[in-house]
Amino acid sequence: MHIRTVRLDELPLLRDIERAAGQCFRDIGMPEIADDEPLPLGELARYRHAGLAWVTADAADSPVAYLIADRVEGSLHVEQVSVHPHSARRGIGRSLLDHLADHAASVQAPALTLTTFTQVPWNAPYYTRCGFRVLDDAALTPGLREIRAREAAHGLDRWPRACMRRTV
Repeated sequence: MHIRTVRLDELPLLRDIERAAGQCFRDIGMPEIADDEPLPLGELARYRHAGLAWVTADAADSPVAYLIADRVEGSLHVEQVSVHPHSARRGIGRSLLDHLADHAASVQAPALTLTTFTQVPWNAPYYTRCGFRVLDDAALTPGLREIRAREAAHGLDRWPRACMRRTV
């Protein structure tokens, strides 16, 4: 497996990976998350154009996971990281996060940030193991507050969520 920039013709595959990865939310009583549509192709293309979209590809060079990020107040914000269930539990998600951290260091970004569900085992507890820490409300920047407001408007606050940060 190797990490590389996503190709334009692979953007539909990212949506397929996210749909497949999201199905595990159904098993824990969060079917709305499992049924949530991935980002449109145009949005995914924007991340690719910004140089902030990567895939982990298998031996046949087919994507099995992806990560997209945004720039938020100087840091890189993980917008989405998804691993196809057939490739899960192999350290692929962590490798993508480490790749983003290396990229952040190369562009002198001080940290990675993300938002996540706090009570889902493969969310906040997993990110804690990957070096992220939960930010309390007082530590939220205006940009992170804006992201959380958009998530709340989308209905994600139906379950406990948090912002997390990993220093680069």
